[in-house]
Amino acid sequence: MLKFLSRVRIEFNALDPRTASCLEFLAQCNARKAKESNPSCAVQVKRRTDDEPPKITVTFVNGVEEVFDATATPAQDIRNMILEKGQSLETEQMFRDAGEPWPVIIPAEELHQPAPGTKPRKADEKKQ
Repeated sequence: MLKFLSRVRIEFNALDPRTASCLEFLAQCNARKAKESNPSCAVQVKRRTDDEPPKITVTFVNGVEEVFDATATPAQDIRNMILEKGQSLETEQMFRDAGEPWPVIIPAEELHQPAPGTKPRKADEKKQ
């Protein structure tokens, strides 16, 4: 998960009962496997003393920053969102490395062509 991030900032009040997501996410960030995936990712913890709701701010390697409301979003959902966005970043980078434009635009007429090696559905056969 950390391999897609350059920075993680977790803010919470330790006395606030809504900190479960922050603490779980912090534990995931501190796991050996996560740290080994990107040792240069800075994980910062800010312990607050006010009534601000807990939040998790992540900065992706491309500079995009996202802030998650940790009171309403479970740590696993945040992790899954990071992984999905990270896979998209990897795909984009593969296309750019290959000299292909991004995003890939598929012409409308190609969207309706049958894929090679597949049989058309019976509903498609009736249309023809």
